[in-house]
Amino acid sequence: MPRPILDERYIHPAIRSKVAGHQQAIVQEVIAAIKDNDVVVVGMGFNPFPKQACKALDMIKQPYKYLEYGNYFNTWRKRNALKMWTGWPTFPMVFVKGTLIGGTDDLKAMINSGEFKRIVA
Repeated sequence: MPRPILDERYIHPAIRSKVAGHQQAIVQEVIAAIKDNDVVVVGMGFNPFPKQACKALDMIKQPYKYLEYGNYFNTWRKRNALKMWTGWPTFPMVFVKGTLIGGTDDLKAMINSGEFKRIVA
């Protein structure tokens, strides 16, 4: 089932550029990291789950790029743009070969099943 996204024809022309450009610097930074790295973990401070994802990757000696954006007390508007872009509601956001695979539990499950090794190769 495709994720519903408001069709651009239902966004008034006067605000289309505002909608399209909202917090795009952070989104473009993540897109660039995804392009340049096989594995990218996007996280935030004070949240233990991004660190658990990084630890799981460290344990299998998998190189990755870690991007951290603020914490629970700040930068939520920028992080919200990432949630809107991906549709993923929590952090971390783990990307492998350009594909969002989910968060920490999803990463660990893929590592344990052997799927991670197959897709990163």
